[in-house]
Amino acid sequence: MKRIRFAIFGALLMMAPLLHAQTAAPQPAAAASTQTALVGDAARGRKVFFQCRTCHYPEKAYGNHNGPNLYGIFGRKAGTREGYAYYSETMKKAGFVWTPQLLDFWLANPKIFLPDSAMVVFETTPQDRADLIAYLQQFHD
Repeated sequence: MKRIRFAIFGALLMMAPLLHAQTAAPQPAAAASTQTALVGDAARGRKVFFQCRTCHYPEKAYGNHNGPNLYGIFGRKAGTREGYAYYSETMKKAGFVWTPQLLDFWLANPKIFLPDSAMVVFETTPQDRADLIAYLQQFHD
């Protein structure tokens, strides 16, 4: 349990500058251009999601598969998808709520953030992750 908390705490510490950048006062255009966030494209994200589809469905009506259904993932507490019984202990005890930033961080750093989870994480680029997140953000009530 301490190891899980340490991993989550470490991941959140590493994300602090990103989270701060979202709440900081606007910066001049010259400074902002060096910190430009990637804009995700849902159509490209659909193609990126193809490899994820081996285990996950994003559509509400499809239910769970080898992994939990990802419909409405953002805003949901990790490890709590109704009807999915195969979460790793790491995911069951994670205790955080999924945000686009946390999913991006996990996909970029699977050996740091939730390293003992059962999920297979494919290598992605920052743009792939932005596109994937834009795609998943379409699936909610």
